Amino acid sequence: MGSVTSNSIARLRLEHQHLVAPKLSDPTDVVRALGALQSQDYAGAKWAIAQRSTGLTDAAIERAFARGAILRTHVLRPTWHFVLPEDARWMLELTAPRIVAAMAYHNRQLELDGKVFRRSQAVFERALRGGQQLTRVELSAALQRAGVMHSTGQRVNQMLMQAELDRLIISGGRRGKQFTYALFDARVPTASPRDRDAALDDLARRYFATRGPATVQDFAWWSGLTVADAKRGVDIAAAFLARETHAGAAYWRARSRAASRRVKPLGHLLANFDELVIGFRDRAAFAERLRRVRPNHRVDGLIGHVVCIDGQIVGGWRRSLGRTVELTLQLLVPLTTRERELVRRAVERYGEFLEAPVRLRSRSAGR
Repeated sequence: MGSVTSNSIARLRLEHQHLVAPKLSDPTDVVRALGALQSQDYAGAKWAIAQRSTGLTDAAIERAFARGAILRTHVLRPTWHFVLPEDARWMLELTAPRIVAAMAYHNRQLELDGKVFRRSQAVFERALRGGQQLTRVELSAALQRAGVMHSTGQRVNQMLMQAELDRLIISGGRRGKQFTYALFDARVPTASPRDRDAALDDLARRYFATRGPATVQDFAWWSGLTVADAKRGVDIAAAFLARETHAGAAYWRARSRAASRRVKPLGHLLANFDELVIGFRDRAAFAERLRRVRPNHRVDGLIGHVVCIDGQIVGGWRRSLGRTVELTLQLLVPLTTRERELVRRAVERYGEFLEAPVRLRSRSAGR
């Protein structure tokens, strides 16, 4: 057992998430390593995959999504995540009960119950038979034709989410810019139910291998599991994990993922909900440099598109997508000439990913 500093925690997480000299070459390799990758911001999630790989473009990741090599569904916390077909079934079996419980109050407010969900899911099953992939609007119209109660707005969203959690539907390919749904069993391979401890073991191993050093509370936050279940996962995976301490708290990482000797700084443009930031309950390790300059600045106020130097948040960025990508930086920390060059290279990499020219519109600080 050893101890770690805030700066070393941030640097190790950067390395373990394949953001330092990435070697993965396929979108499925990235998603498999991370277990699940938040994709509420779909365009940002594709960029998150690309930054953890060698040379992947937006178009290449879109093709993988279209053919179902990676899927998108509500899993872990009740939000969108990319998962692999091979993992979708057991992950939902493990985490769906907690999400269903979190939805219960809202369902009562919307007058949605088991009877309504059975009717809506029967409609979805009929509409999606034969390999059909339909949009939310099309499935909403099918509900209206079937006379399912007031099937508009938030009610439809809840019906669709419940059908995802019940493993009836999952993402289809996109139709233009519209997302579609397909039958779960048409895109996810059949598999025997996993023992709960085996599922906790798998999820804990992947989490701490790519997010460690992290705490049990971080794991519980990311997975949506109870702290008791998160502790159980750590206990089961104990032989795989190494324990370290920081400020009196226990941090865990994979035993095989020790610190590298590489100390060359790196610059990243991290997308909205990137796993490097959103995958932790406590994000203080990423804000050491920011707090030295702006001690009263709240880290969560920057959870969006963030500019990082060596795993430390130094600002934010905005994008406007078109034939030419307009990118605006808001740097909150003064940067050295070398660091400004690292940011410039990160911007170039973003243009390569989009296969489009990128124009910086402004730099409001640290110019």
